[in-house]
Amino acid sequence: MRTTKAVRLLAAGAAVTALALLSACDGGSGDRPRRAPGSTAPVQPRVDRPRVNVLPGMPPVDDPADLYAADRPNRLSPAVRGFPSRVYVPNTNSDTVTVIDPASYRVVETIPVGRQPQHVVPSWDLKTLWVNNDLGNTLTPIDPRTGRAGRPVDVHDPYNLYFTPDGKYAVVMASMDRQLVFRDAHTMKVVKSVPAGCHGVNHADFSRDGRYFIVSCEFSGDILKVDTARMKVLGREKLPLSGAMPQDVKVSPDGKLFYIADMMADGVWILDGDRFTRPRFLATGKGAHGLYVSRDSREMYISNRGEGTVSVFDFARNRLTRKWRLPTVSPEASRGSST
Repeated sequence: MRTTKAVRLLAAGAAVTALALLSACDGGSGDRPRRAPGSTAPVQPRVDRPRVNVLPGMPPVDDPADLYAADRPNRLSPAVRGFPSRVYVPNTNSDTVTVIDPASYRVVETIPVGRQPQHVVPSWDLKTLWVNNDLGNTLTPIDPRTGRAGRPVDVHDPYNLYFTPDGKYAVVMASMDRQLVFRDAHTMKVVKSVPAGCHGVNHADFSRDGRYFIVSCEFSGDILKVDTARMKVLGREKLPLSGAMPQDVKVSPDGKLFYIADMMADGVWILDGDRFTRPRFLATGKGAHGLYVSRDSREMYISNRGEGTVSVFDFARNRLTRKWRLPTVSPEASRGSST
């Protein structure tokens, strides 16, 4: 959400960014003394699976039944081997990015960036981390090998940022401009600006074949279906709740469903992306906001930031199984962090 209070838990924010970076980097880091729940998956027999007719230029889907199969431990992409293990936390109120060593849980650096950084997003080729300076109208590049920030790139209203699965375009979620702006993934020059027809384009995720993606519109309570190649809005659906405020979007491991967190509905909408029909609702907790799939693809973690809890959703059983309550920290400890 754009106008936020400081997040109560810096550690929770760090964990969120760590999960996002690990997922984007095609796996996890080396062995560590501590392992997250569900970090070790059983060995599965190799079977022949049907191929997915993916977006041209997109890497093939290894396992159509599990889009997150490459996120297992010790499966880092060769592109990032040798990079130091770091967590990058955007601090919206202090216009900085905090860099944390996850092995020692210590802050190793604080990087000044542009005004109101919202997210830190790995590029499609994993060679750059882009800091989305929303009100600063810039992207700050960070070299993940050295941790050094480069010269900011002028990009208007970059609330959030995604890369198309074929690596051709960066898609800027221009929230206040009410646009999806497709830019060249390397130069960041505008290729096409697409009117969203809704207010507060926010988060997104791609279909199994990469041919479309689902977008949440935070301030108008809409969700969009967008054609990736044609760069065109295919459909728009108003969530069936007055005051709905959709946030994070995540595709299911089998690619059949999309989950959309809603911080005002206090739960998650479950959508059939192919059919794009009326979604059903699952209550999780107050202020449902972030969605993260476990390393073994069995569960999804839902951050309920309005009550300081994390709900655990089991994909196979299609239900919530437990809820973790985070410890309380003083306001001083959380001041200056972003969402």
